[in-house]
Amino acid sequence: MLNINFLVRTVFSGLSPLVVGDVADRGGDIVVRACTPDRPVACPGCGLLTARVHGYYMRRLADVPVDARRVVLEVRVRRLLCASPRCPRRTFHERLPGLLEPYQRRTLRLTRQISVLVKELAGRAAVRVLPVPAAELSRHTALRILVRVPSPARQVPKVVGVDDFALRRRHRYGTIVIDARTRDRIEVLPDREATTLEAWLRQYPGIQVVCRDGPAVYAEAIRRALPDAVQVADRWHLWHNLCEAALSEVRAHSTCWATVLNAPLHDGPRAQSTLERWHQVHDLLDKGVGLLECARRLQLALNTVKRYARADQPERMLRVPKYRSSLVDPYREHLRQRRAEDPGVPVLHLFEEIKTLGFTGCLNLLHKYINQGRADADRSHISPRRLARMLLTRPDDLAAGHRELLDQLTAACREMTRLASHIRAFAQLLVPDQRNARALEDWITQVRTVELPHLHAFTRGLDRDHDAVIAALTLPYHNGGTEGVNNKTKLIKRQMYGRAGFPLLRHRILLG
Repeated sequence: MLNINFLVRTVFSGLSPLVVGDVADRGGDIVVRACTPDRPVACPGCGLLTARVHGYYMRRLADVPVDARRVVLEVRVRRLLCASPRCPRRTFHERLPGLLEPYQRRTLRLTRQISVLVKELAGRAAVRVLPVPAAELSRHTALRILVRVPSPARQVPKVVGVDDFALRRRHRYGTIVIDARTRDRIEVLPDREATTLEAWLRQYPGIQVVCRDGPAVYAEAIRRALPDAVQVADRWHLWHNLCEAALSEVRAHSTCWATVLNAPLHDGPRAQSTLERWHQVHDLLDKGVGLLECARRLQLALNTVKRYARADQPERMLRVPKYRSSLVDPYREHLRQRRAEDPGVPVLHLFEEIKTLGFTGCLNLLHKYINQGRADADRSHISPRRLARMLLTRPDDLAAGHRELLDQLTAACREMTRLASHIRAFAQLLVPDQRNARALEDWITQVRTVELPHLHAFTRGLDRDHDAVIAALTLPYHNGGTEGVNNKTKLIKRQMYGRAGFPLLRHRILLG
């Protein structure tokens, strides 16, 4: 004979406050019939103990599944009568905190299990997964359970990280504040306005260090709300800005390093118009005309005029053509050797030869490859972005062939040599050290003695945020944790498909 008490202690241990009377098998469901214990209960109105029964009613709740089968709990609950004549509540329903909550159709332990799932998957996805553990509910119920999950109570630390994230890309942005040491989410603000962040920071005067990236609105808000706090710029953004400046310099010196590769430059109507426009811009600048007036007279964008004005020579505007990898690349050495032995060899003969070697392309592709001069180059074509990537890579991480090629290309002109030297010197500053403050000043002074206008623009950006940059290079704090939280936020947004509002998004971010 089945021992009900043993079954309760093992399978239904969470129902121990109840008196289980029967367990029935109804096909797909397991029905547990129980009642509340016969003992006095305190009245919620006056606190007087009473055991006078006014009546009974049945409650039907879903419980944690057993063996992938749905468990239904049928409980007979007493309606009690208060013995005090002065009590405002003559009758009341019996409650069992932690098990029978008012108006709930699920036990608390089942709700806790569902909460773990909806925190990760939100509404629709959680509804698709929940039938697997035999707990079915609607997406609206799943969201209601998610909203009821309390946000973790966290103390605002002394070191915080602040960054923005896109609510709707290029239209609306929010601000997230985290603990820069533990990466715990502290707050999510509905915009990235300086007034909003300032109002929040004023509530916590104990904050001593704020890690942020470049936006000036954050810097101004922190300065007004916490004038004594240390602002720390993001080292990743400093390196990223240097990478952009280095790429611009590599492009500007294409005429120098392209000669090492025997790579052709753009030579045609577009190149001629570029040179003519450079002379037009510099003629106006030599006459004392400002950049904005130059843009108005030449009907160009202001940034375009700045780009032409930054080039000290017209050749700095010429670029190496952008070639993608081709099916002919593996056979370039064979083509060079054959064309060196017989300059008049027909292209059709070359096509038949490389076809026997495994070439799968067409004749037109070979014609285009040869006409572009790629077959006669000493080396395969290299783009400015690829050269900049080699400049910005640790020398120890480069292959031996790439190191030799990089040495040849950087030796093409004095500016390229100094560019490589300055990049390596700045990379060493990204390891926090108190000596980096003086080293940065020396680095900026050395850069400004070289004709590298894009690096000059980078140094001007460092001067505008001088104190925060010094703190980033000398203190161990950084904003990398905020960037990681932003990546998790993108996943949350994709799960919600943009249908949910900001309150629900904020709640999920804070839940982590």
